[in-house]
Amino acid sequence: MTEWFEAWFDEDYALLYSHRDEEEARIAMGQALRVAPELADGYVLDLACGAGRHLEILRRANPLAFGMDLSKTLLGLAPSNLRRWLLRGDMRRLPVKAGTLHGICLWFTPFGYFSDGENRALMMGLGSLLKLRGVLVMDYLNVDLVARRLTPEDTEEHGNVRAQSRRSIEGDRLVKRMVLTHLDTDEVRDILESVRLYSPLELQGMAARAGLRLRRVMGTYSGEAFTKDSPRWIGIFEKVWQGSLQSSITDSR
Repeated sequence: MTEWFEAWFDEDYALLYSHRDEEEARIAMGQALRVAPELADGYVLDLACGAGRHLEILRRANPLAFGMDLSKTLLGLAPSNLRRWLLRGDMRRLPVKAGTLHGICLWFTPFGYFSDGENRALMMGLGSLLKLRGVLVMDYLNVDLVARRLTPEDTEEHGNVRAQSRRSIEGDRLVKRMVLTHLDTDEVRDILESVRLYSPLELQGMAARAGLRLRRVMGTYSGEAFTKDSPRWIGIFEKVWQGSLQSSITDSR
């Protein structure tokens, strides 16, 4: 059975989220480098990098930075100068040796796609890849704001695509169902997004078990302090001890 994230991240996704542009990435990456200068040195992975908008900015500071994404389409949209620094693969099976990365970036909510057990195992895996004093940048939802200000339905047009969206919180997941209509061909697609909602305390608890300590939280890409009304929860974690990946995978079952 195909998972929603295997079917969705294509040309239509790139069009609907085109407002997430290079300027936003430049601002976000600049703040991340300010708070976590470790990102400018050594091997740093931009995980779920998409077409590489953050990676392109990061590589101006760190020529050893590289990216990985599952979507062949989005990787194909990356600038040609990035292609040799891109890997294709599933983040649950990272082809990286433990303890070798100076940093990992997760921009625009790529954490929470999987089951709770898989998400927790993923966090442990990310911790195991980092060197001591390495950093993890996690750009995630402000779940309290999502619950308070969820827009149940809306319709938008982007180019020749009309997107009719319905959003709901179902159990512990934020679910977005979209009907996409290509206005030039009348082609219709049904799209699903489903992300596990974790509170900041839950994220910090998972990170602590992976040997990560929270260094800083930002509420916007421009580096403003996090509040209950912030649009994002951007946690900067530091690797402070070597956790046990195998024990955490066993515990999450």
